[in-house]
Amino acid sequence: MRLAVLASGSGTILDAMADSGLPVSLVLVDRPCKAEKVAAGHGLDCVLVERESFGADFDRMGYTRRVTERLQAEGIELVAMAGFGTVLDQPMQDAYGGRILNTHPSLLPAFPGWHAVEDALEYGVKVTGCTVHVATLEVDAGPILAQQPVAVETDDTVDTLHERIKTVERDLYIRTIREIIDRGHVL
Repeated sequence: MRLAVLASGSGTILDAMADSGLPVSLVLVDRPCKAEKVAAGHGLDCVLVERESFGADFDRMGYTRRVTERLQAEGIELVAMAGFGTVLDQPMQDAYGGRILNTHPSLLPAFPGWHAVEDALEYGVKVTGCTVHVATLEVDAGPILAQQPVAVETDDTVDTLHERIKTVERDLYIRTIREIIDRGHVL
């Protein structure tokens, strides 16, 4: 199963995936970022499909078509988001619906969105965690594949809690992707 990893940032999830031996066929980034160097360090093919705008004029549909076409040209069968900062539109779902994975730093459906860790702390929960789910058009709302709890400590900050979640998240995501590859399908 040809796996693509989509990244936008530091590449820590990508690094863990490559270290674990997951068969990453392609890394796709939407902006110049550290993930490109991580991919190069592991000898992985990496392509930049650059997002030209982060403003109101961003052509999400056009950008999604470019990403989707590149993945299809590479024969990709499974897509794993790894800190990918661009929400993709319908063409991605048309091509890969049910085969796009994402990870989120909360126990969905609680605390969806970009500020999940901060929201969990503000709400005062005693336990949060991470979720691996199928990405759909609705952000953080797709079918849940795996979850793992993380206790909230009394002295936690957003940074300390997020670091503990990320440690659990990398392991859970890799195990879930490996199970999918072994099965040959997502659900």
